[in-house]
Amino acid sequence: MSAATDAELAYVDQVGRYFARQYNVPPVSGRVCGWLLICEPPEQTAAEIAEALGISRSAVGSAVTMLENWTVVQRRRPPGERADKIGVHAAFGEAGLVSPAEYGALRALAVAGLELLRDSPPARRTRLLEMVAFTDFLLERLPALAEEWRARRDALRASGALPHHD
Repeated sequence: MSAATDAELAYVDQVGRYFARQYNVPPVSGRVCGWLLICEPPEQTAAEIAEALGISRSAVGSAVTMLENWTVVQRRRPPGERADKIGVHAAFGEAGLVSPAEYGALRALAVAGLELLRDSPPARRTRLLEMVAFTDFLLERLPALAEEWRARRDALRASGALPHHD
């Protein structure tokens, strides 16, 4: 494994800043994700990731645990090896389409808010009503979007425009 180049580290930092800004998580989580998107080999141990990024193995472990919970990365232990290999999850991005728990939870919060404000004027309930309508829309449309994505991905793979994922 070769050392990360300055350009690769700049990209990794850019992904780290995006994760910090967009998801309010420590930049190290985004940095680990960024590295796993560009590293070679595509699966690496926590020690290899830590060395490439110049961070501690414990920081890598914490970041990987969070990213694993979000279905961004996955760990696997090849037979005969002593350390997990960590790589980008094959369904990265797609998981939110097929298991939209986040939107169901958001909807439940909005419904709870509507119950809390059941005797309030309609104007005060408008934001919550819109949140319920929006999450209902997403929950209704996401299965079709997931199917459309899989069909597009399969067509791109068949044409050679997108390589098959191992």
